Amino acid sequence: MNTGSGSNWIEAVALHWTGGLASASFYLPFRFVRKWNWETYWLVGGFFSWIIAPIFFAWLLVPDFWHVISGAGGKVLIWTYIFGVLWGMGGLTFGLTLRYLGIGLGMAIALSYCAAFGTLVPPIFAGKLMTLLTQHWGQVILLGVLVCLAGIAVSGWAGWSKEQELPPEQKQKVVKEFNFKKGILVATFSGIMSACFNYGLTAATPIVKASKTLLITHHAMPIWDGLPSLVVLLWGGFTTNFVWCLILHFKNKSGGQYVAPVVGAEADRIVTGLDGPGYTATPDVVGNVQPKRVPLLGNYVFSAAAGVIWYFQFFFYTMGQTKMPKAGKFSGWTLHMASIIIFATLWGVVLHEWKGTSKKTHWIITAGVATLVLSTLIVGAGNYLKQKEKAPPVKTAHVAAVIAHHA
Repeated sequence: MNTGSGSNWIEAVALHWTGGLASASFYLPFRFVRKWNWETYWLVGGFFSWIIAPIFFAWLLVPDFWHVISGAGGKVLIWTYIFGVLWGMGGLTFGLTLRYLGIGLGMAIALSYCAAFGTLVPPIFAGKLMTLLTQHWGQVILLGVLVCLAGIAVSGWAGWSKEQELPPEQKQKVVKEFNFKKGILVATFSGIMSACFNYGLTAATPIVKASKTLLITHHAMPIWDGLPSLVVLLWGGFTTNFVWCLILHFKNKSGGQYVAPVVGAEADRIVTGLDGPGYTATPDVVGNVQPKRVPLLGNYVFSAAAGVIWYFQFFFYTMGQTKMPKAGKFSGWTLHMASIIIFATLWGVVLHEWKGTSKKTHWIITAGVATLVLSTLIVGAGNYLKQKEKAPPVKTAHVAAVIAHHA
């Protein structure tokens, strides 16, 4: 794969889909964490997602990236950070969405809002909507966005059908606390707030531009230009999650779990996110007060793995954005969201979250995935049309002067 400069919608789709696969898969390692509360493994995973991985990969691939961040200006850094904080609120409730709706349906509903707000608001705010509506390539891209939203709606319909068909005991066998109404409310809030991540990336545009110039100066690949912006944006996300997990540690008296070799049987309770200490004990725990050994090493490994996998979604997303035509970059968010839902739905099938539902429901969820795939192709076609437009001549002398200035 060519990772140099220049737009290429096929490479863009491949990179966005790789990021989508990472996003849809990150929660799986958490399923192997034992005897830890939600706030414990979420914060360990988040430390790798929002602090370690962003700094490590920016340091590895972008020369002197701290200089780029420090030179961005206070206003850019503050707004990027604030949007990260707001996005963190969506990330917190996203865990609850998966709890109440399962991986397949939970991601589909939450990301529907995230796709709509994250894709359409930036060009509207920038005053570019009329350009999209009057250009053939823009109309094709917008059609792809609408088809994507239709695909997400079909996925939600499949979830409603599942809700109607499965008896409570069957729903809870796969998703222990399946609750469609509560899950929809949480997913709505989570999706809208999660869209702030894309706003943060827009606010960090000066950081991206400075990173690209720096990479060109060092004869490195411009495809890494988005990595320094992730460092600042994810600091905001870490702040929100750290504060809430700290509150839960005090409330649940769970702060010692990071080092405790054994815990009581009550650690098997179902505790996560905003519910704090409220829980339902599993039948095999009731009456069993014998302390149990905690697999500390395994818990740290699986939590760290979940965190790094999560980070890779935006690692590949920023790479994919460098391959999108400039005018069509806003549609990269649609490609990202659609791919997450596709892979999340497939994981839902693998994990038997749709087991016991009718053929009708199976056909509905299949139609939802097919529609999302179609939306990706349409968005890609629109960006391809934009890419084929005659590009203005490059002013070689000007480019050379910019590079010389930053040398």
